[in-house]
This record gives sequence, structure tokens and C-alpha cells, in this order.
Amino acid sequence: MSELINIHKAKTHLSRLLARAHAGEEIILARAGKPYARLMPLEKAERRLGFMEGRVDDSFFDALPAEELDSWEGR
Repeated sequence: MSELINIHKAKTHLSRLLARAHAGEEIILARAGKPYARLMPLEKAERRLGFMEGRVDDSFFDALPAEELDSWEGR
């Protein structure tokens, strides 16, 4: 269940509210008693190395032909 907290109180207790949100709680910030914004935890992104293995052609990393390199360098 979400808790409704006025912005003035939220400014005073921001660190505590962030800790609660990080723990999984959803907090609704209100202005003049009306819902205004939502404070909630971010989903943790999964990072794994090598996820593009086999999807990038190895020739991508080869040196450019001399003619193309010269055109990039304005020769």
C-alpha cells in the first residue's frame, strides 16, 4: 500500500523516505493533499558480460583500407 506524504514533510525527511523506497515501498508525494509524484525503487538492471558475443562481425575491428582512411583524414 502506498503512503501519501505532503511535499513539506517529504523535504524534511527525504533521506528516510529514500531508504523506505529503496526497501521496496511506494510513497506518493502530495501537494495541498493531492497526489503529485511517486517515489519508488528502481528495478535493478541485470548486467552480463559478453551478451553481444557472436552478433558482431569480427571484421568490424579490422583496420580501414588505406583509401578510406585517407578520405576520413582529408587526404
